[in-house]
Amino acid sequence: MGAIESTEGERDPLIVPTQTETSIQPVYSRVYGRRWLVLTLFSLLGFMQGMVWNTWGPIQISAKQAFSFSSTDIAVLVLWGPVGFVPWLLFVWLMDKKGLRASLLLSAFFMVLGSAMRSVPIVDLHLRRWLIHGGQLLNGLAGPTIMSAGPLLSTTWFAPDQRATATAVASLVCYLGSACSFIMGPLLVPAPNGTINAMGYAYSGTLSTVTDTFIRDRIQLVLYAEFGMIAVLFAVVLLYFPSRPPMPPSVAAASQRLSYRSSICKLLSNGRFLMIALAYSVPTGVLAGWSGVLDMILTPVNMSQVDAGWVGFWSTVGGCVFGVAMARFADSIRGMLKLILVLMLAGASLSATWFTLTCLTRLTHLPSTKATLYTSCILLGVFINSSVPIFFELFIETVYPVPEGITCGVVTFLSNLFTGLLLFFLTFYFTDTSWLNWCVTGSCVFSLILILMFRESYDRLYLDVFVSV
Repeated sequence: MGAIESTEGERDPLIVPTQTETSIQPVYSRVYGRRWLVLTLFSLLGFMQGMVWNTWGPIQISAKQAFSFSSTDIAVLVLWGPVGFVPWLLFVWLMDKKGLRASLLLSAFFMVLGSAMRSVPIVDLHLRRWLIHGGQLLNGLAGPTIMSAGPLLSTTWFAPDQRATATAVASLVCYLGSACSFIMGPLLVPAPNGTINAMGYAYSGTLSTVTDTFIRDRIQLVLYAEFGMIAVLFAVVLLYFPSRPPMPPSVAAASQRLSYRSSICKLLSNGRFLMIALAYSVPTGVLAGWSGVLDMILTPVNMSQVDAGWVGFWSTVGGCVFGVAMARFADSIRGMLKLILVLMLAGASLSATWFTLTCLTRLTHLPSTKATLYTSCILLGVFINSSVPIFFELFIETVYPVPEGITCGVVTFLSNLFTGLLLFFLTFYFTDTSWLNWCVTGSCVFSLILILMFRESYDRLYLDVFVSV
């Protein structure tokens, strides 16, 4: 049979692409090697911010003798960190409107100015005390950006299979800085005669060997060293810290985000976000306040301040190392954030229950030894601290396209709010601190229940994996 020529209508395609498909413009992405330099600079600033915040706690006995500080002074010096989060809305707005470079430069400037104020070597101790308090407050004002900008940096510079790892490094290094101050301060600053410093070394010399002037000079050396390192970092960030790469590393990094006002309204009206925000802020905030008075909690079970310092150090360091490892695991097997958090919070709940019951050995008859108390405390800190970057990644996935800086700014403010509430109640109920252990246990169980009820979604991951393909 002969072939018949087709008509014009028969040559029209049967499947016509939709208008949406034809209007999509390709997104060209690229990952730059300089991202590791950007992450290193940001992490070093976070490290120094945490170290400056925890300068006075490990050397409080020496500071009291050298500068005539009272216990209230030491407590207020620590409290300036959470107080720095009061204007968090301003820093979140700056991060959203001006980008990461402008907000980080402002935070670094506060850190330089604060460390410089603390280092002014004047003789008048009353004026010196005011300068030190002012310096600690300025360092606290750097906290909203340093502690909440990690996910923004990872989204802006890193590919989807490296985002969780970058978030973990940027978010946890500030905790590592505060932990290292437990070691560096006592190594450089001697304790007064007849006392034991946080390293476990006793000073029993005469007044001519360990005097107030000598202790004050050693503290001044620490302040000068911290000021010098922060000044160098500020100069490097000022010379080179781009707000974003020339080309985005992923589709999500190049996508349009909601405005500042729309983002705040969406976060406050999103029930799923509020659920996981409470799941994050309650245990982390309670643990921060609990760790700050750990020596008071461990004293009734015959553990010294030296032991409390080492417990705080190893729990923080362990949490940082384990958190980076779990974030790397989350990058290799994506879409498993909820399962990872369930395992972490289950371990934290068991560790907190173990510690609480061990402290009640008269009622439970559980063996209360230094080894069991060390193990339970360190495990508790490891599980809670390592969950921070996993929570951050889940926040971003849940509320996308809300900007990362706004989302993490809200949850870090809530965490510091719960820390302040716990310390506020402690001022009224300080004779018996066993209720603090129950608060930690209850917060972990509460968070575990919320995560089990939470319905996860991965909107940003879907955009990167499917739309980019």
